[in-house]
Amino acid sequence: MNRFSYHRASTVEDAIRALNAEPAARIIAGGTNLVDLMKYDVETPSTLIDVTRIETLKGISETQDGGLRIGALVPNTTVAYDQQVTARFPLLASAILAGATPQLRNAATTGGNLNQRTRCYYFNDRQTPCNKREPGSGCSAIGGLNRIHAILGASEHCIATHPSDMCVGLAALAAEVHVAGPGGERVISFAEYHRLPGDAPERDNTLQPGEMVVAVILPEQAQVYAGHYSYLKLRDRLSYAFALVSVAAALEMDGGTITSARLALGGVAHKPWRRAEAEAVLVGRAADEAGFAAAADLLLEGARGHEHNAFKIDLARRAVIRALSQAAAGTPQSQTDKRIA
Repeated sequence: MNRFSYHRASTVEDAIRALNAEPAARIIAGGTNLVDLMKYDVETPSTLIDVTRIETLKGISETQDGGLRIGALVPNTTVAYDQQVTARFPLLASAILAGATPQLRNAATTGGNLNQRTRCYYFNDRQTPCNKREPGSGCSAIGGLNRIHAILGASEHCIATHPSDMCVGLAALAAEVHVAGPGGERVISFAEYHRLPGDAPERDNTLQPGEMVVAVILPEQAQVYAGHYSYLKLRDRLSYAFALVSVAAALEMDGGTITSARLALGGVAHKPWRRAEAEAVLVGRAADEAGFAAAADLLLEGARGHEHNAFKIDLARRAVIRALSQAAAGTPQSQTDKRIA
C-alpha cells in the first residue's frame, strides 16, 4: 500500500507552494480519475493537495471582454446546466452531457477533466509495459489489443487517446486555459494545452512543474455557434462508455452559406484533434455533403489504423459528415449515440 500525506490548501498560492515542495505531490478535487489510478498503483503520490476549499477556483462569471470564466473547481454538471453556458455555448453543454454518468459529472471538476489520464488498458495494468506509465518500457498497445486507440497524432512510443468529451467541446470553441505557478499566472490556448505523445508520452499537457489550472475561458466570439452545432459521440454501448469517435461541429451560417466553422474530433488522438485547413475549406461554401466530405478528408489526413482499430478511419469520416449535417440543420444531437459493436 502506498502511503501519502494530506494537505488542505487555503489559497492558490498555498497549493503551488505545496506542489513545489514535493515533486510527487498531486492535486485532488473530485478525485474521479486520480483515486482510481491510486487504487491501481499507477499513481503513487507522496502528498494529496486538497484544493476544494479555494474560493477563487469556484464559480462561473462573465469576463470583461464578454467571454465566460469557468473556475477549475466548477463541477461538470454545474457547467452543463448553467444558463449562460446553455444559451451562449450549448456545444459545451452537449459534450459534457454525453460523457460519464450523472454521479461522476456531479463530482468531476473542470480542471480535473482537462487533466484526466488515458483509459488505455495497458496504462492501467502495471503488469504490462507502458511508456506513458514507465518511460522506456515499451507500448503494449502497439501489436496488442488496440481497438480504442489512436489513429491520428500517435508515435512509435504511444497510441493512447485522451478520453474527455468536455475537452473536445472546449477545443472546438477555442477556449483558453488559465494556469498559475511559481512564475505567476499565464494563459495557454486550448490547442496548445494537451500534447501529442512524440518521444515523451508520459507528459499529457504543457503544464510546467508546480503549475495548476485555475480557470477555463470561453471567448465571446465563440457564441456565434450557438444556433448551429452538434456533438456526436459513437461508442460501443448506448451510454456510460468512452468514445470510439466523437465530433464537435459548429457552424456560423448566412442563409445556406457557411461563414465560419469549427471541428474537433475525440477518441482518435492523444488530444482533441483539430486542423485549421479542414475548417477553412468549409468557409464560403454551401452546407452540403460534398463540402462536409472535403472537410472530413482534410481532418483525417494522415490517419493510420492498427490491427483492431482501422475501422475508426471510415467511422470518423462518416461521423464528421453527419455531425456537420446536423449542425447545418440546426438540430444538435448530443444524445444520439449509436451502438457500434
